[in-house]
Amino acid sequence: MTRLMALIAACALTGCLAGGYLLAQTVPAQVREPFKLGTFEHQGRRFVGLVLRDTLVIDIATANATLERDNPSLAKLPLPPDMKELIGRYAGLKQRLYAIANKLADVPSGANRPTYVHDLKAIKVLPPIMYPETLLNAAVNYEEHAREGPRIQQPAAAAQSEESTSAPGLWERKPGDTRHNPYLFLKPRSTVIADGEAIRLPLGRARIDWECELAVVIGQPASRVPIERANDYIFGYTLENDISDRGGRGDQRHGSDWLVGKGHDTFAPLGPFIVPKEFIKDPQQLGIKFTLSGEVMQDSSTARMTHNVYELLHYASNILTLQPGDVIATGSPAGVGSARTPPVFMKPGDVAVCTIEGVGTLTNPVVGQLPDIPENVKETNRTEPEVAPVIAEAGCRQRFPVVAEE
Repeated sequence: MTRLMALIAACALTGCLAGGYLLAQTVPAQVREPFKLGTFEHQGRRFVGLVLRDTLVIDIATANATLERDNPSLAKLPLPPDMKELIGRYAGLKQRLYAIANKLADVPSGANRPTYVHDLKAIKVLPPIMYPETLLNAAVNYEEHAREGPRIQQPAAAAQSEESTSAPGLWERKPGDTRHNPYLFLKPRSTVIADGEAIRLPLGRARIDWECELAVVIGQPASRVPIERANDYIFGYTLENDISDRGGRGDQRHGSDWLVGKGHDTFAPLGPFIVPKEFIKDPQQLGIKFTLSGEVMQDSSTARMTHNVYELLHYASNILTLQPGDVIATGSPAGVGSARTPPVFMKPGDVAVCTIEGVGTLTNPVVGQLPDIPENVKETNRTEPEVAPVIAEAGCRQRFPVVAEE
């Protein structure tokens, strides 16, 4: 009897029983290669996709339905169509996603593959989270960026004390900690755009700058989280380009105006994908680089952060309750355009590229704001060639919606 029980146990562990074999093949403990997650659109349908090698996108809902059909003993586990729901349920979905990734790790490029596997270039990339309920950004969280601060070309804010003390209930300073306290600000959801979408320069605002940042994606409700437990509340990592208006508000009332400086539409390119945290060995050891139209402007490492990702999550959670899909962008290294001599700002026709090692590359063209459409252009008998000069004058690649001649 003992030998029989041992044989059954060994068989179950290796998956040699019929049901055990199916389970071992479809619910793996490990994944063969890392993957990313994103939100996409194809033929008018939005879906959450699993990204392999930054080139292939797997529609996880359809792939999962196929997996369950081919393996009748597999438990039915509907996959969510929304990234926020996936993030909130990830602990119970991770092994199924691993099974999908493993099954399709060797999928070929071309026609001989399932219809739910797409070439990335053939589908539309959307913001990975549509949209974060809370989008927080860290201000001056790299010492090198703090040092270049006095050169940033914008109206001076009110004088501030260089000394920091504990903020009761929010941030307790340890003896010998000479850092400033963390500083976070909010961005509205209307700032969020996807990889490939245009950063739109606001009308009349000429001093528009960049800040390439690692962004933390929250995985579960987080309130008053100790620093040592902060990693438990992180789902993964993505990129944000914290576009900034350095032009000021025309006066110095109440110091800095963060809404003017950070809140314009399109000022938070996000994505292109999210990397689950298990695929990032150390978020504080990642190279970070930004180029503007091919010229390197920022070249640094997340190791240079003043407050690390866990400290920022701890601080934020002491102020508000973070929810799955919320984002904390962790601040910019040195190299912003406004600190250069002479200053460099974005202009129509530029291409902004933010790259973080192991996380991805976020690329966005820069365009001028669309002008008001003249009444004669709104006429339905106007053709696209007639409208083109108006578009060109705006310095914008986007096209007005015009009615074609019948």
